[in-house]
Amino acid sequence: MNPTPPHLENAKKLIHEIRLKGITDERILKALLHIPRHHFVEDRYKEAAYDDKPLPIGKEQTISQPFTVAYQTMLLDVQEGDKILEIGTGSGYQAAVLCELGAKVFSIERYEHLHSRAKCVLQELSYTPQLFFGDGYLGLPQYAPFDKILITAATDTIPEVLKKQLAMGGKMVLPLGSVYGQVMTVLRKVSKEEFQRTEHGGFVFVPMLKGVEKEAN
Repeated sequence: MNPTPPHLENAKKLIHEIRLKGITDERILKALLHIPRHHFVEDRYKEAAYDDKPLPIGKEQTISQPFTVAYQTMLLDVQEGDKILEIGTGSGYQAAVLCELGAKVFSIERYEHLHSRAKCVLQELSYTPQLFFGDGYLGLPQYAPFDKILITAATDTIPEVLKKQLAMGGKMVLPLGSVYGQVMTVLRKVSKEEFQRTEHGGFVFVPMLKGVEKEAN
């Protein structure tokens, strides 16, 4: 689904801005142009939907800055058919990007309200990731192993449970560090216990939390 005509020019400007910041993968840029980001934000923020900045989505969570989404996706090196676990569905925007790139997406959200809203938006736009309400720290062992794992919230340690759910040769991308700032980190699983690690610049994400929060009745 393309952005509606009034938003298309803003979407093109956003893609141009992201390209200037170093995102050159045309598949990712095309996906970002194709996805109507204004569907993933609250009505009061729709005017800013195509600005390259994060926006609040409730529960003290945000839809990530488009550049950050593109950068994490680039580091993940998504290939068509990849089985990807996303920790932190949030608005559902990142899941839509992964779907656009042909991945088989499994995504967990700890906030039931955000899970429900993302499910509705993604269905409305005809994206079909498998969405789960649950604790991201536990992953989805029943669906493991995964070719790629993407963590979209800050953690100061790499969850061992998630490392075990990564396929041999698989890749994990996560913002690693304290709540005050993180380093975008890539892990590649080279053996059952061994991981190669590279670092790719500083970012600030909301913290990854344990447990779940159900909607109030």
